[in-house]
Amino acid sequence: MGGDLCNRRSMALAGGVRVVLVLALALASVHAELQRFEQAVNPDGSLSFLVVGDWGRRGDYNQSRVALQMGRIGEKLDIDFVVSTGDNFYDNGLTGELDHAFEESFTNIYTAKSLQKQWYSVLGNHDYRGDAEAQMSPVLRRIDRRWLCLRSFIVNAELVEIFFLDTTPFVKSYFTDSEGHTYDWRGIKSRKSYIANLLKDVESAVKASTAKWKIVVGHHAIRSISHHGDTQELIKHLLPILRANSVDFYVNGHDHCLQRIGDTESPIQFLTSGAGSKAWRGDVKETNKGNVSFFYDGQGFMSVRLTQSNAEIVFYDVFGEVLHMWNAPKQHHSAI
Repeated sequence: MGGDLCNRRSMALAGGVRVVLVLALALASVHAELQRFEQAVNPDGSLSFLVVGDWGRRGDYNQSRVALQMGRIGEKLDIDFVVSTGDNFYDNGLTGELDHAFEESFTNIYTAKSLQKQWYSVLGNHDYRGDAEAQMSPVLRRIDRRWLCLRSFIVNAELVEIFFLDTTPFVKSYFTDSEGHTYDWRGIKSRKSYIANLLKDVESAVKASTAKWKIVVGHHAIRSISHHGDTQELIKHLLPILRANSVDFYVNGHDHCLQRIGDTESPIQFLTSGAGSKAWRGDVKETNKGNVSFFYDGQGFMSVRLTQSNAEIVFYDVFGEVLHMWNAPKQHHSAI
């Protein structure tokens, strides 16, 4: 085991000049057009993936049990990839590119054959409390080829375009009242200009998209009835863009629960999958329950299966039992 780990780390450090160059180019593109990655669809035109968030606790708080069920459901659905909605490593992100927490919370936990697919990840607020740039480093992808985490990017699969957004800088309180935490704001010289540039890129991308389905993924919730509740900055700045450009789903973590909530002014569904490890039992905002179709305050994850005509959303608990299933026929989606 130790020899394998050393070999992975040695390989990760090889070609240092190339790694530094690639990383420099990635960081230089923070305020440029969103980077795109191509994802093939299945021969029948379908696409399946799992969504998990708020998970990285070295297997504790039932993270390992959730991972076990993800492997089982992933095999059953023959998934194409996994989406992580952020807070990938607790409590304070990674300390650097060679932090053992990466293997201890990711590589050594999600070991099922069905989970050896690409993982597309965004940063959460806890990730920003450590070395945020380490999670975006090509070094991690050399240690574990599945890992791909950037601030914001696009996954294009023709059938669907998934827009991954860096939502932590939107939250003003992290800058004005950090509650004793230190955030890694390198690469974000001005919060105002960073947000403005990102919104401009997102609006341009979703408006130009011709995909059958449009999904936006961020760490923070636009709508939630759990601990953190709605994120007002996203309601003000991001939601109007989603409504105006026929986005189908907004997917997030942050609140440690599973939920599906409808929008009052559009067909958008807000889907929370932030129950990958520690959950918050009974932490519910009773006054915020409008348009809630499903809520579960335990651990679990979500699956998505897309075809040209239908989206199937399923929420599972820590035992792999189906908690909630919802089908959205595309041809009638505007009426849902």
